[in-house]
Amino acid sequence: MYVIRNGIIVQPDRLLFGYELVVEDDKIAAIQRQGKFDAAAAGAGVIDAHGGYVTPGLVDIHSDYIETVISPRPTVLMDFSTALFEAERELIAHGITTMYHSLSAYAQDIMDTKPVRRWENTEKIMALIAGCKRTEGRNAHLIRHRLHLRLEVDNVNLVEQVEGHLRSGEVDELSFMDHTPGQGQYRDIEIWRKSVRSDHELSDEEAAQIVAAQQAAPKLSFEQLKYLAEVARENGIALASHDDDSVEHLDLMRELGCTISEFPVSLEVARAARERGMSTVMGTPNILLGKSHSGNLSAREAVSNGVASVLCSDYYPTAMLQSAFALHHDFKLPLEEAFAMLTINPARAVHADDQIGSLEEGKKADILVIREVEEGQRTYPVITATLVDGRVVSRMWYPALPSMSARFATDAATIVETADHVPAAVMDTDGSEDK
Repeated sequence: MYVIRNGIIVQPDRLLFGYELVVEDDKIAAIQRQGKFDAAAAGAGVIDAHGGYVTPGLVDIHSDYIETVISPRPTVLMDFSTALFEAERELIAHGITTMYHSLSAYAQDIMDTKPVRRWENTEKIMALIAGCKRTEGRNAHLIRHRLHLRLEVDNVNLVEQVEGHLRSGEVDELSFMDHTPGQGQYRDIEIWRKSVRSDHELSDEEAAQIVAAQQAAPKLSFEQLKYLAEVARENGIALASHDDDSVEHLDLMRELGCTISEFPVSLEVARAARERGMSTVMGTPNILLGKSHSGNLSAREAVSNGVASVLCSDYYPTAMLQSAFALHHDFKLPLEEAFAMLTINPARAVHADDQIGSLEEGKKADILVIREVEEGQRTYPVITATLVDGRVVSRMWYPALPSMSARFATDAATIVETADHVPAAVMDTDGSEDK
């Protein structure tokens, strides 16, 4: 049992000042006014947030980072089990407590020749993740491992195998992708050609031949996609489309039952997805970079226009936590709104919000304690404590008190005093001021 004190609790729609959070077993037992819980009498551990933020663990529903850990060089494959353990140690350091590892089921693509993406290797990783899920909560792993299977529509020979994995319970999210040059992410063929030539040193003529071959390659039929989508829905698996480049394509994906639009390529399509009730996923690396690496809709533009509902790490886990504070400080987005896109919104998109994604009584105790430290003229968010399933899985110590969050509080007395001066809307669960 733990009590977390002297922190600012971040909920989906507000910040709570002067409250403490009680953890019992693997659940959040109480969120109550600070000082009500007698930790000594209960034999509970006390985690002092030192005026920092207490947030839910981050939920990342799209990341192929595990492939980078397994294959740090294009032709190198490290031990898969070791890579999974090493990946989770880094992910927990960045606050990601639930990871939907995004594994690709490609046919043949000049852009993705790494052996880690061969189907036999993808299945090996899938088996490892399934094993993690079976031992969850038994101190075997630091985070929640989940599987996001990305099916490329040119992989016409995998329908039966994919169906089997959907029915086995291994898959938690299924997305349909089409990276054929001339549409989707690479609707601008010149951008595709530059990418290919940069990676593989192809001539214009060779690139043109590849474009023609990929455009002529057979694709999964609508009936086949519909069948797999039905199997996914029957098994409670979230469905996503990928790189929607037109409203017509978006509507086709909606017809299949997709409720998530990953990386819509234009503001028009992203807005249409939100109007249709779909979750829109954008990458946090683009929040930090300020642009999309493929020239499409940037995450910053999507957030600024209110059409991004979910943020993911895509390929760079460090960007998750950093982007939340960048949006807060640079774009003046309320911190609770920034964190919602990293926690409750992705959890809701993949039907996991009944257990994770927000700090609420009865939910899983996946919790971060975050402070901001100064370095020169900048501040950086750092995680000082992480709990998953109510277990403290990480503690890190920084010599200085937080800077930005210290404006509010450094101990319980200051938090209560500060609470008298903040807007009611960010003070209490019922919106009333409690002095």
